[in-house]
Amino acid sequence: MKIEAGDFVVFHYVGRFENGEVFDTSYEDIARENEIYVEEREYGPLGVNVGVGEIIPGLDEALIGMEPGEKKTITVPPEKAYGMPDPGLVINVSKEEFTKAGLEPMEGMYVMTDSGIAKIAKVEGENVALDFNHPLAGKTLIFDVEVVDVQKAAEGEEVSDSDIEA
Repeated sequence: MKIEAGDFVVFHYVGRFENGEVFDTSYEDIARENEIYVEEREYGPLGVNVGVGEIIPGLDEALIGMEPGEKKTITVPPEKAYGMPDPGLVINVSKEEFTKAGLEPMEGMYVMTDSGIAKIAKVEGENVALDFNHPLAGKTLIFDVEVVDVQKAAEGEEVSDSDIEA
């Protein structure tokens, strides 16, 4: 039963950078081994409707044609993942904005703003550069995936999480 657009697919994954560093996974033991374990997260296979834009395009496209039990390594270039960094999404603000809020801005720190989450790219004098690009923008991502289950979409409808017994 090959995966087609519109099917609900349940799969495990390990996401790595080209240097082998694991950045995300659905496996708790692998998260712990790679020191990326998040206490509040519930680990287990991910369920998505394929071909409708719920996940990054490169992974979405690669799942089509796979079958339950199949394992595959998928390399996703930035253009089919989170895109290339956009210099227009780096904005300079006054350091005073932070000090008024009782914060000391530091490079690499993430902050919540009215416009969303931003990484402090640079602190220079009285200026702070906020980067609103996705943290994975510009990166080639490698996914090891294993399809656990596939629920075929009925004509004209999408299948959802509640229709699957994982």
